[in-house]
Amino acid sequence: MSKPPLTILLCSPRGFCAGVVRAIDAVEQALKLYGPPVYVRHEIVHNRFVVDGLKAKGAIFVEELDEIPETAAPVIFSAHGVPKSVPAAAQERNFLAIDATCPLVTKVHREAEIHHRRGREVVLVGHARHPEVVGTMGQLPPGAVTLIETLEDARAFTPRDDQALAFVTQTTLSVDDTREIVESLRQRFPAIVGPHKEDICYATTNRQEAVKRVAPLVEAMIVVGAPNSSNSQRLREVAEREGCAVSDLVQRAADIDWTRFGSIASLGITAGASAPEVLVEEIIEAFAARYTVSVETVSTADESVFFPLPRQLRPDAAA
Repeated sequence: MSKPPLTILLCSPRGFCAGVVRAIDAVEQALKLYGPPVYVRHEIVHNRFVVDGLKAKGAIFVEELDEIPETAAPVIFSAHGVPKSVPAAAQERNFLAIDATCPLVTKVHREAEIHHRRGREVVLVGHARHPEVVGTMGQLPPGAVTLIETLEDARAFTPRDDQALAFVTQTTLSVDDTREIVESLRQRFPAIVGPHKEDICYATTNRQEAVKRVAPLVEAMIVVGAPNSSNSQRLREVAEREGCAVSDLVQRAADIDWTRFGSIASLGITAGASAPEVLVEEIIEAFAARYTVSVETVSTADESVFFPLPRQLRPDAAA
């Protein structure tokens, strides 16, 4: 039997961003320089395939430092950032701590600290319990940061002093949702101080823009990514908001619910910032087994951002 035709529109940019590349390279370079084991606090990035690959090379992942025995091995902090209490605890135990926090997340940390030093109450727009939010709130004393998750939160928020107020945002949010929340805060509190440059990172913005371009053109969209990946979840929501009838987040080909893709003739595919391209290729191959596939790339931006490795892992430092 002949297979039905399927046009796949590949979103570009998609997949790994500069911060994720830096974090993964940090673990691999530490393994190369120091040998296994290398300890990593929290998933280095939110992708099971990536984490399992690093485990196979000798990385040991823990959620808290107290899971790590006394060791001279490197201890790496994930790309999402950590509260100040974590490097302090690592120093107390004389760990060789390596901070793989994405520089764009570090930027948000520094902004929050500056606002606090200038006497401003800090509002953080983000999702409760996400590691990045926990890390950002942990840069300041308890109670110094107010978390706002929704437009309703923004409308209900009452600051201590509306003339001494600032906001920062999680880097992986929906651009549109965040815009609504920030506009509400600015309307209610005209004196509120925002970032010099938007906190939502370039990669999050670019991937969402590509999905906005593709979603109206296809009958279904697959976002390759992990369920605990904020930026991947936002991509699925963007596709849904743009009118795509089927919008699924899948980790890899084995997770595809084929009942959702019965008689489609067009499919969009993108990948969250922590999903490797090999998983995109795997999913295209899975569809090619069932359809006669033609693949087109829809590009909305070029990315050339590069972040150097943490200082301890650079060749000059090793030398």
